[in-house]
Amino acid sequence: MADNLPSEFDVIVIGTGLPESIIAAACSRSGQRVLHVDSRTYYGGNWASFSFSGLLSWLKEHQENSDVVTDSSTWQEQILENEEAILLSRRDKTIQHVEVFCYASQDLHEDVEEAGALQKSHVSVTPTSSTEAAKSVCLLTEDESLSTVSCEIATEQTPGSDAESALQVNVAEVAGEKENHSDDKTSEEETSEHVPTVQDNPKQPKRNRITYSHIIKEGRRFNIDLVSKVPCSRADVFNSKQLTMVEKRMLMKFLTFCMEYEKHPDEYKACEEITFCEYLKTKNLTPNLQYFVLHSIAMISETTSCTADGLKATKKFLQCLGRYGNTPFLFPLYGQGELPQCFCRMCAVFGGIYCLRHSVQCLVVDKESHKCKAIIDQFGQRILSKHFLIEDSYLSENTCSRAQYRQISRAVLITDESVLKADSDQQISILTVPAEKPGSFAVRVIELCSSTMTCMKGTYLVHLTCMSSKTAREDLEPVVQKLFTPYTETEAENEQIEKPRILWALYFNMRDSSDINRDCYNDLPSNVYVCSGPDCDLGNDNTVKQAETLFQQICPNEDFCPPPPNPEDIVLDGDSSQAEASEANSETLKETTDVRKPEEPAE
Repeated sequence: MADNLPSEFDVIVIGTGLPESIIAAACSRSGQRVLHVDSRTYYGGNWASFSFSGLLSWLKEHQENSDVVTDSSTWQEQILENEEAILLSRRDKTIQHVEVFCYASQDLHEDVEEAGALQKSHVSVTPTSSTEAAKSVCLLTEDESLSTVSCEIATEQTPGSDAESALQVNVAEVAGEKENHSDDKTSEEETSEHVPTVQDNPKQPKRNRITYSHIIKEGRRFNIDLVSKVPCSRADVFNSKQLTMVEKRMLMKFLTFCMEYEKHPDEYKACEEITFCEYLKTKNLTPNLQYFVLHSIAMISETTSCTADGLKATKKFLQCLGRYGNTPFLFPLYGQGELPQCFCRMCAVFGGIYCLRHSVQCLVVDKESHKCKAIIDQFGQRILSKHFLIEDSYLSENTCSRAQYRQISRAVLITDESVLKADSDQQISILTVPAEKPGSFAVRVIELCSSTMTCMKGTYLVHLTCMSSKTAREDLEPVVQKLFTPYTETEAENEQIEKPRILWALYFNMRDSSDINRDCYNDLPSNVYVCSGPDCDLGNDNTVKQAETLFQQICPNEDFCPPPPNPEDIVLDGDSSQAEASEANSETLKETTDVRKPEEPAE
C-alpha cells in the first residue's frame, strides 16, 4: 500500500512523463532503489494517451483544477529547525485555453453507455464569441498497412464562416455555411479517392451517419495523444512528381554532402550564424527544393533553426532511411503514451516501486548543505533519498518565477475523410503549412488512420501543432478552415463536399519548458533535477538527450540503459546448486541407459 512505503531510497522520481520514466528505468537498471510517484491517476503526464472516456475525464479534471486546496498542516510538523521546505504545486498549470467542439450529430434516442461520457444534464460552455458547449473527446480505430505520404500544401484562402451554434443536450451542434475548396496539387488524387459509399451495405462506414454516440461507444478501444510525435510514414521524396529530373540530381548532390558535412567545414562554417532556410538559398537550390529539404526532410523551423541544426536534422533523416522499411519513422500503436509506460514497466522489473494518485507536498532541504534530503508525501510520511527528479509542472510559482515559458498550440480533430487522397485509406500523412503572416509560425499537420489504433474505422485523427503566438484556437483555426469543413446535417447528403468534415475538435495550449535553463529556477538544491515537458519538435530526440544527461549526473559511472541480459544466462540465487544436481542426475541417467543386456548369440 502507498501508506506503507519504505523510508529510504536512492532516487525519488516525481512525475511519469517520458524523460522521468526513462531516467527511472535507467536508474533501476543500474541497481538504484527507485520510488516513482505521480499525483495523477494515469501514467505519462502531458505525454499520455487516453481512451475517449479517459480524455473526457482529463478535460473534467482541468475544469475542476481550480478547486484544489493545499493542506499545509501535515508537512509543517515534519520540518526540523535546521531544515526548510520547498513547497510543490498541487495544480497543473501547463494546459490552458481548452476549447472543445462537437460537430457530429447527437441522436437523442441513442443511449451513451461508455464510462466517462458526458451526461445530458451537464453543460460546460467555452469562452468564445459564439456560445458553444465544451463537451466531447474522441478516439479512433483499426486496420493496418502504413504507407508514407509527404506533400506540400498550397491552399487558397477561403472565407471562413462563423459557426452558429445551438446548445443542445450538452453538445454544440454547429451549422456552418458550405465551403467548396479544391487544391490544385491534389485534385486528381481527390477524384480517384472520392468513391461514394454504398448506403445499403452496413459494413461500409457511412460518411453522413457518424454520430457523437457512435464515437463514445467505439472510443474505449483506442487512444488519443496529448502530443503528436514520431509520425509513421513518408513517401520517398525522389518518387515525387513535383520534382523535375534536374532538381532530383541537385537534391541528390546536396544530400550526399549532408551525409558527410562534418568533413567539409569550409562549406558551412561561414553560414553558421544564419538560418538553415537562408543557407539553402546559398546552395543554389530551387525554391521547390528548398521547401522539400526544409519541410519534408529536415522538418525544422523556417525562422529559428540555424544551419548546424538543419544539417544535423537532414543527416539524421537520411541515416534513418531503410532501418524499418522505406520510411525513417516509426509510430507506436495506441499512441505516444505507450512509450512512458514501457520504461515504467522496465523500472518495475528491476525493482522500482510505483504509486499513482500519490502526491508530494514538499521537498525537505538541509539548511547547512543546501541539499534536498527527503520528501513529505500526502500522508505526512517522510521519505529519504540521495537524488530527486521532478517534472517541471510540479514546481511552485515561487520556484519558477524567473522562468520564461514558451507555449505550444495544439488541436486534435476527428474527421470523416483523409486530407490527402491516395489509393489506400490506411496511411499516415504529414503536412507543413507555412506561416502566412509575420510573427506567426508554420503549422505541422499529422493525420493518423485507423491502423494506428488511435481512431475508429471510417474516421481519421488529425494533430495540428505550432508554436503559440495567441490561443490555440486563434493560431490553428485558419489552417483548420482551409483543410476541413464542419460536419452539419444539412450537408450530410451532399456528396460533392470535397474537404473532410470535422466531427469533433479540441484546442488547447501546452507549456513548453524544454528551453528553460536550470539557473532559471529559484534556490534549487544541487541534487534536485528538473525534467521538461513535451516540446514542439517532431521526434523525442531532445527528451532522450535530456534523460541521458541527467542520468549521468546521478550515476556518472554507469551505462545508460544497457541491453538487458539474455534470459538463458540469468542464474537466480539458489539455482546454481539445483543446476549442478540436475546435471549430475542427467549424467547418471545417461550411464544407466547406456548399459544394455548383451545379445544372445544366434543358434
